[in-house]
Amino acid sequence: MFVSDRGCYCRGPLEAGCISGSTMITVDTGLCIGSVSDLKDPEALINAGVTHILTVDSEEPNISGFHKKFVHALDDSSTDLLSRLDDCVHFITEALAASEGKASSVLVHCHVGQSRSAAVVTAYLMKTKKLSLQDAYAKLQQLKPDVKMNEEFLDQLVLYESMNCELDTNSPLYKQYRLRKVTEKYPELQKLPKEVFAVDPAQTQNTEVVYRCRKCRRTLFRHSSILSHCLGSGASAFSHKRVSVGGSAEDQTQCTSYFIEPVQWMEEALLGVMDGQLLCPKCSSKLGSFNWYGDQCSCGRWVTPAFQMHKNRVDEIKHISIPALK
Repeated sequence: MFVSDRGCYCRGPLEAGCISGSTMITVDTGLCIGSVSDLKDPEALINAGVTHILTVDSEEPNISGFHKKFVHALDDSSTDLLSRLDDCVHFITEALAASEGKASSVLVHCHVGQSRSAAVVTAYLMKTKKLSLQDAYAKLQQLKPDVKMNEEFLDQLVLYESMNCELDTNSPLYKQYRLRKVTEKYPELQKLPKEVFAVDPAQTQNTEVVYRCRKCRRTLFRHSSILSHCLGSGASAFSHKRVSVGGSAEDQTQCTSYFIEPVQWMEEALLGVMDGQLLCPKCSSKLGSFNWYGDQCSCGRWVTPAFQMHKNRVDEIKHISIPALK
């Protein structure tokens, strides 16, 4: 054990309950969570076996002598931590795997060690220890009672868990999440990142199911661009509009539109405008509408943001492979 004027530290990979006189708490062998104040004594960190530092904060710390990774993140609802979780977990696992029995530990910290770093450590426990979000977070809170993630990070971890702790950029849930973040980051809806828009299927060859304009047959979007949602409560969801909805209960919960991610051909119509119509880029017939603030599906479910294509305006096209004649 190494003793400094800041307290007691253990040499070698950190184990639970090993640290005193510091804000660092050991969560698992070789992994601890702390705050920026722990970086004030680099010598103590070295003697404690810390070789890697993962900073999840608004400013990169000025410290040398360690393997470092910096993730810029504010502790507020605008921060997209979800998209960086796999990178963070990879950094931690690689650091621990590279030790090969040598003294090696990783410090994950933010400013006060309660929210951003807690989200990353919780994600690590979920992915590597196969724990549920509830169990991983409970374990961390038991070891460090002052941990308190903001609600946005908890919501992002719920989504991370639903993707089996693996960032899936093709997941409809992730696409919807990314669109919401884009709306928050670019309130004027100008100069949107190109990756927000799906590739125009009319410009590429693909065997995937596609949807075409019923009038002119122009290919509009792929099946993978559809953002599925849970069925709403039907007519009761529209009670605030005081509109009488006829038909059977089954008809009232049917989705009459496809909600999709924006496609490249929509870009000109979407930029700088909060809502409007979606017209076919070839024949200009009305296909649907969009609203960055969200809109209500015919089933009653709210979808935010909403880019909806009416099913009666498009046709589903499936590619059929026909064996060559001999």
